Amino acid sequence: MELLQQNKMFAVSLELNPGANSLPPGVDLLHVRAQGVNDTLHFLLCSQGAPTLLLVHTNSTVSKVQVDWPAFLTRNATGSLKVEPESSIVHSSAMVFTRLWEYDDVNDTADPDSVPRSSFLPPYELQNFTWSDMNRTLDPAAHTATLCGGDGSSSFINGSFCLQLSAFESEGRDRGWPSLLHNANSSQMKVWLSGVSPRANQSRFSLELQAVGGASLMDRVDVVRSIDDEYTPSIFKVSQWVSSPPNQTSTVLSYAQWKPVAYRQPVPVFEDSTPCHHSGPVPVPQRERPAAASGLVRAFYGPEPPAAGINMTFSIAGDPYYSVTKFLSWTMLVGLGTPPVDSFSPLVLSIMAVALGTPMIILLLGGVYVCVRKTVTPLPQVYEPIN
Repeated sequence: MELLQQNKMFAVSLELNPGANSLPPGVDLLHVRAQGVNDTLHFLLCSQGAPTLLLVHTNSTVSKVQVDWPAFLTRNATGSLKVEPESSIVHSSAMVFTRLWEYDDVNDTADPDSVPRSSFLPPYELQNFTWSDMNRTLDPAAHTATLCGGDGSSSFINGSFCLQLSAFESEGRDRGWPSLLHNANSSQMKVWLSGVSPRANQSRFSLELQAVGGASLMDRVDVVRSIDDEYTPSIFKVSQWVSSPPNQTSTVLSYAQWKPVAYRQPVPVFEDSTPCHHSGPVPVPQRERPAAASGLVRAFYGPEPPAAGINMTFSIAGDPYYSVTKFLSWTMLVGLGTPPVDSFSPLVLSIMAVALGTPMIILLLGGVYVCVRKTVTPLPQVYEPIN
């Protein structure tokens, strides 16, 4: 397995609906091509069915995406989307946003596992949403595009569920919280729920995600801890949902990374932050595998690729319910290769230097002072003269 190099740069370009003349409303395929010196990354975001982000790494600088549009639009044609030459593909993975769960948290536990089944409202099946035209939000200069949708019910009359994809040429981090560190091997997905009318007075939400990765599933979540919270105040952990080759847990093939925090306002501030937590990854039963929900997964992987799923739950007991602000946002990084690792910021290094260096300086100055005093002050005589 050829591994991706870290901290390198890519030439990034965006293309909407490659090779298509016209498409039905609500169906878009965004292709982000990131070309390196000797390889290429392909990021594909598709709104046919459940929103899906497909990542493909090739060891060729001329690899390209080929779409058989008539077959692709049927949503049941395997091989209608290919990355060619197929022999150049090193690794691929896909992230599918399948369901949005809403439950009535009457006892204010913010724990879906502890509420009765009767508290759950019918889930929003994202594959049934009508999605906006990505051409309206496509920004080739910033390498971003936004996808918003709803199910046409009264809850979504004045609201929407949105996803924003951001691609990167090199290492850096977002200005706004949670300020995830990214590199050129990754893309960022910001998810938000805005203006949607809750169906219960004490509504809270949970987002279901499913990952497809060919022979290597994303089957574990690693938690990395730090003492530095400069970029995301009060958050000292990063969670990483990863896939690895069999019996090689130290090697990461693909990942989803996030900090366990969400925000209740469009412009994040500390007062409007709320914790989030994830379930453990579980294999997805065959009847619920994402090929049925995602046209992109079916077109690239086939009818029954294995998948693993998790639920992201937002808020904790005692925090305001969704109805207070009617807004909730969460950000994740999806990439190939080793996830970015935060190092100590210059500010934290300066504080540590002062904290550790000040006692050493005091000890050093104290030692110098004692030595000088012994040199300058004459020693007293051992015997006093006798008169």
